[in-house]
Amino acid sequence: MMTTEKMVTAMAGTFILGSLLLAYYSSPAWLLLTAFVGFNLLQSSFTGFCPAEMIFKKMGFKPAAAA
Repeated sequence: MMTTEKMVTAMAGTFILGSLLLAYYSSPAWLLLTAFVGFNLLQSSFTGFCPAEMIFKKMGFKPAAAA
């Protein structure tokens, strides 16, 4: 089963690749989405606050076991 951490990284990767494709084929303004996702990943690494992870927990996904 997918954990919340794996879901967050899968979602972030999907958003980044999608926004890069949209920027290439549509408008460079889509790169703002790439920047937003990158910023959110960076701030989450320092603060531990991740809105996507909270949403996945509410959806029933379990966090990874502590090592």
